[in-house]
Amino acid sequence: MTLSSHTLRLLGLAAFASMASMRVCDPMLLTLSQEFQTGTGEAAAVVSAFAVAYGVMQLFYGPLGDRLGKLRVVWGATLACALLNGVTALAPGLGWLVGGRVALGAAAAGIIPLTMAWIGDQVPYAQRQETLARLMVATVSGMMAGQWFGGFAAEFLGWRVAFALLSALFAGAALLLYPILRDLPPAPVGPADASREPFLRKTLHLLRLPRVRWVLAVTLVEGALAFGAMAFVPSRLGQGFGMSASAAGGAMVLFGVGGLLYSLFARRWLQWLGERWLARVGGTLIAAGLGLLVWGGEVRWAMAGCAVFGLGFYMLHNLLQTQATKMAPEARGTAVTLFACVLFLGQSLGVLAMAASADRGLLSAMFLLAAGGLWALGGWIAHRLPAQRA
Repeated sequence: MTLSSHTLRLLGLAAFASMASMRVCDPMLLTLSQEFQTGTGEAAAVVSAFAVAYGVMQLFYGPLGDRLGKLRVVWGATLACALLNGVTALAPGLGWLVGGRVALGAAAAGIIPLTMAWIGDQVPYAQRQETLARLMVATVSGMMAGQWFGGFAAEFLGWRVAFALLSALFAGAALLLYPILRDLPPAPVGPADASREPFLRKTLHLLRLPRVRWVLAVTLVEGALAFGAMAFVPSRLGQGFGMSASAAGGAMVLFGVGGLLYSLFARRWLQWLGERWLARVGGTLIAAGLGLLVWGGEVRWAMAGCAVFGLGFYMLHNLLQTQATKMAPEARGTAVTLFACVLFLGQSLGVLAMAASADRGLLSAMFLLAAGGLWALGGWIAHRLPAQRA
């Protein structure tokens, strides 16, 4: 099956719903902590639980996608998300809500990474970053919608409404994707099929490759610092600038606007800057955005910080995504899902660290630590990229 705009749009819809589901709880943390009479750090388990399950399940989805076909697994994961969001909307307490988020993270893990791997199979490297940027338009839009509607629902409709709407969105995506499955050829079989290789042996083989180890190492750091900070930007806006849950979720839309600004002009950014300067500028913009969220002093500067953070983050993150699709072409499904596993395990560590700091009044200090680390990471990636090309 070749890449078609129709298929990419439908996969983009599933990716939109997946990212909305991932980020919908970010602006709910203060509301959930008040409703369940707990600290913000404890309420943040709804974010970290999703991330841990999302990361761990990549070890399962990678080999499964290589064996059964990536699009088949994406469809099954989308259908599971529809069912699980409906169940999560009925959670009677925080513990049940965290359990629902674990199940949702496990199901959603099979959508975006395998879609990326499928694009890697279909698109030559010269056009791959632009195609991944088109997918990123869907994921960024989903993040914006999730963060905005999560805050809006928590303040005006009740947080359960957000999960009910996500259930309907996933169900629609699964329904629209189903006809495409009938046109898929059977999954390849036979001894020549690399997907038959035992998973552990394949993973150990990948980890022996210096390029793979390098990509995974910088991905772990990016996940911990960038995603950890992102999850607590709404909390920072509420605590530091007095914004309500809906207003903080709305301000986070500006983070997505920065991402869309990169995604829509990805080819031009790459032509203007090249990969090395894309990494440097991305790390610098992230540091500047987090700095504004700490030192801005006024709401307008905090909102500008959200947009700058978003632009820098997607410059850096799309570059790493593209590197992940080429680090092991002979086992792309396993390699890309291993990338996602490391990314979201890093995110879970970052969220846990941010949650502990939030309850101790150290969130601003952690933001500055993340800013410095991501600025240095962008420089390190730029330094290593020529060697990686060689």
